[in-house]
Amino acid sequence: YEMFFDDAKLASRELDLTLTGRDCGEVERAPMCGVPYHSAEGYIAKLVEKGYRVAICEQVEDAAAAVGLVKREVVRIITPATILEGSSGNESANNFLASLHMDGCKAAFAVCDMKGSEISTTLLEGSSP
Repeated sequence: YEMFFDDAKLASRELDLTLTGRDCGEVERAPMCGVPYHSAEGYIAKLVEKGYRVAICEQVEDAAAAVGLVKREVVRIITPATILEGSSGNESANNFLASLHMDGCKAAFAVCDMKGSEISTTLLEGSSP
């Protein structure tokens, strides 16, 4: 994966990567750094542990069939709230997702343990004031 401009400068500093440059049609070369595809998850985890959000862009069309630039799209966003496989976090700890919905005098509450695949729900009903 490659990063350019300010993203490259930040990743170079935070991940101790070599900052290079690439010709981009401007007077100055575009700051650039990169990591191999097979080791990207480790670098992503380090950025996320430092509180950064990471957007992964990938080619979404065949480069051989593309006319001009190959189309790319954001295919994944990783934040500090994202559970990463093999991350350095506590693998045995629960990760809960909770939701509350209120409608007049009724409230529905749901909790899901993302690692244990358990869901608990409850509905609370009150009387109007």
